[in-house]
Amino acid sequence: MESLRLKTNYRCVPALQQFYTGGPYVVSSDGSFIVCACSDSIKIVDSANASIKSTLEGDSEQVTALVLGPDDKLLFSASHSRQIRVWDLETLKCVRSWKGHEGPVMCMAVDPSGGLLATGGADRKVLVWDVDGGFCTHYFKGHGGVVSCIMFHPDPEKQLLFSGSDDGGDNATVRVWDISKTKRKNCIATLDNHRSAVTSIAVSEDGWTLLSAGRDKVVTLWDLHDYSNKKTVITNEAVESVCAIGVGSPFASSLDSHQQNSKKHAASQALYFVTVGERGIVRIWSSEGAACLFEQKASDVTNSVDEDGSRRGFTSAVMLGSNQGLLCVTADQQFLFYSLNWTEELLQLSLTKRLVGYNEEVVDMKFVGDDEKFLALATNLEQVRVYDLASMSCSYVLSGHTEIILCLDTCVSSSGRNLIVTGSKDNTVRLWESESTSCIGVGIGHMGAVGAIAFSKRKRDFFVSGSNDHTLKVWSIDGLLDDVAAPINLKAKAVVAAHDKDINSVAIAPNDSLVCSGSQDRTACVWRLPDLVSVVVFKGHKRGIWSVEFSPVDQCVVTASGDKTIRIWAISDGSCLKTFEGHTSSVLRALFVTRGTQIVSCGADGLVKLWTVKSNECVATYDNHEDKVWALAVGRKTETLATGGSDAVVNLWLDSTAADKEEAFRKEEEGVLKGQELENALSDADYTKAVRIAFELQRPHKLLELFAELCRKRGAEDHVDRALKAFGNEELRLLFNYIREWNTKPKLCYVSQFVLFRVFNIFPPTDLVQIKGIGELLEGLIPYSQRHFGRIDRLVRSTFLLDFILSGMSVIEPETQQTKSNDEFPLRSEIDAPDQENGIEKKDHTIENKSASKKRKSNKSRHENGIEEKDQTLENDTASKKKKSKHGSHKKVKDVAYNKVESIQLQA
Repeated sequence: MESLRLKTNYRCVPALQQFYTGGPYVVSSDGSFIVCACSDSIKIVDSANASIKSTLEGDSEQVTALVLGPDDKLLFSASHSRQIRVWDLETLKCVRSWKGHEGPVMCMAVDPSGGLLATGGADRKVLVWDVDGGFCTHYFKGHGGVVSCIMFHPDPEKQLLFSGSDDGGDNATVRVWDISKTKRKNCIATLDNHRSAVTSIAVSEDGWTLLSAGRDKVVTLWDLHDYSNKKTVITNEAVESVCAIGVGSPFASSLDSHQQNSKKHAASQALYFVTVGERGIVRIWSSEGAACLFEQKASDVTNSVDEDGSRRGFTSAVMLGSNQGLLCVTADQQFLFYSLNWTEELLQLSLTKRLVGYNEEVVDMKFVGDDEKFLALATNLEQVRVYDLASMSCSYVLSGHTEIILCLDTCVSSSGRNLIVTGSKDNTVRLWESESTSCIGVGIGHMGAVGAIAFSKRKRDFFVSGSNDHTLKVWSIDGLLDDVAAPINLKAKAVVAAHDKDINSVAIAPNDSLVCSGSQDRTACVWRLPDLVSVVVFKGHKRGIWSVEFSPVDQCVVTASGDKTIRIWAISDGSCLKTFEGHTSSVLRALFVTRGTQIVSCGADGLVKLWTVKSNECVATYDNHEDKVWALAVGRKTETLATGGSDAVVNLWLDSTAADKEEAFRKEEEGVLKGQELENALSDADYTKAVRIAFELQRPHKLLELFAELCRKRGAEDHVDRALKAFGNEELRLLFNYIREWNTKPKLCYVSQFVLFRVFNIFPPTDLVQIKGIGELLEGLIPYSQRHFGRIDRLVRSTFLLDFILSGMSVIEPETQQTKSNDEFPLRSEIDAPDQENGIEKKDHTIENKSASKKRKSNKSRHENGIEEKDQTLENDTASKKKKSKHGSHKKVKDVAYNKVESIQLQA
């Protein structure tokens, strides 16, 4: 049997992130990415998998308008601060900003050339700006209310600007503005046919028909030749967006096929357009006869109701470029991608992709199917969203509950069908069949919200639910799978009043013989199935129990509690076997992995922890959530983890233990080869290559040894310069980091200062300031450098004291200078020697004459004999010193001083 390998690490892959909170958005011309307003920031999202490519931080005010340039290189944004910003999407930097409106900017548009930007604001004004200069070119007044929509004519030759507004009362207008410099009259026409706010405007492909839609439930077609009302289409719903369909698009081709099959040959000037609105359905119209050619039978949207009682289904729609279909945005922050097909003499609008911009709080989640390609989420909504993990698109939605869904579980039936069971605040449980996305059973009987639910593990013919009414119920699903025509009322096989407080979690043993329930009453109870007979009660937690789970191999149960601990209990006697401490807040979920030898937990502290049961050790801790982690799911086969919580983020965790070991082995092998290459470079005295390899291996100590060795060599500057010139910004940043560490030690400061001096000599300051974090690195270098230079200054001042002492000892300094001069000019010293001797004799005779005047003549002869002896001694000493100086011997200063003192004693 293969030995069990414990997991040591998981790699986090962000799966679902919050990227759209409602409001403005804009799609790129090729449909590859979407720019969305997410509160006060801007998210750039990949439309293929909903991953966030980049984030643009705003000015802490909610974003009100967004628009892209024609080439998708510039992004224009506006917020409640009235600031208009221009972003370069290549560098993700704001290149220009200005203010111009007296109120928030509500809509923006860019002309086809990309040189002009039009803005409409809540101050009832329309302004046109020069993009490059940032100055206002046109200032239009005339609207009586908030400007709600604006657009340029798609033909650059026709320099027209259209704007729609809500003028208040029963009046809403569309105005046409002339932006050419040749005409003096700015407002060409005022189109007055709407009685409520104009929400959207569009221009036909031929450029001669303008479509305007409003919440007055009509769409008006205007002739741009004379600005007359061509036709008014009654839609019977508040229209939020209208889109003209191009002649060569797949939508138009399918509609033409439909018209030909219906023997209704459309005229050459027929115009197709799409409307979406409060009902949450897509409808396609023809300008000929104002006929509705297609209407969605069932809405893909959960309609929301505003405070004023109005319904909101779709909030916006746009035809995608490159014939990619239709994109509709819902009031609950979903992006729905549609394609229109003509099959079997019918028009079919297919939902190809659903991206969810905001999931709110994730309460529970489970993997669906044996292949674990789908993930079912229960959020603060009345429906379950099932996501395809490959594209992170919401594949389908299970709707039927009337209140928020609190819990769910999944299983694969004996017939191979994927089942999902849910519990809700509406006191019911529902059984779903995922392939048909239909509800096949409803269980009614609980008197409180159903907060816990679990499928059987072995037979998979029943499930257990726990409720806020303190009861457990066993529901049978045997024999219900064949008939899915209508939901069948499920019957409870057994009921028991299990706890004194709300039941938070239930779990069923692997052999379907036991069920465990955890409650807010701080206890966990084990019950025998199917009659729910009490077996054992686990007591010991100091707070409510949030999660229970049976071990897959042992007779034990793991519980997670609000007292910040995880405990393992023995089923046989109810004793606590192990306690795991480490979370800083309530532990909300704990599940077994690695065949029951390890535990994964998550809590209200936002942490995910991996524990080893045998050693009670926390192997790894992950902090990838910003709030409580309510949901934790483990794949049955791959043991892939999924976590979600209050931050509306879902993370996938892949086991990277084997990959990490392989990567560590590869790095070790590569390190050995690089180390040998480094030693070869040192033996060849190729210091440039050695420095480069040391940097690649990230060995700062070896690098220090290399630079120290270079400092001791002749021409060290050339070697160091050749090594440093090949460095890029990242290598320089790493080098500055090393220098900062070396500079903190007095023994290594001379190397750090030498290398730092060479870096400043080679690279200009303009290049150095581009290094990331250079300011912080230099701030760490300056104090220690000042300290080192201060120490050197003190040493230099100390040498002055030594010079003063030596100069004060005059008997030492002349001889030192004399020795030096003798070394430099030996011939001159030989010539000057007799003169020095004569000088000594003259001095001695002077002393003799002065003494003779004070003493008797009898002592004079004796004194002269003593002087002669002394002179003879001095001459002998001078002669011996001259011989030694000729042979190049130099005595130390201490020895010279000693000899001099000794000679003075003789004189005394």
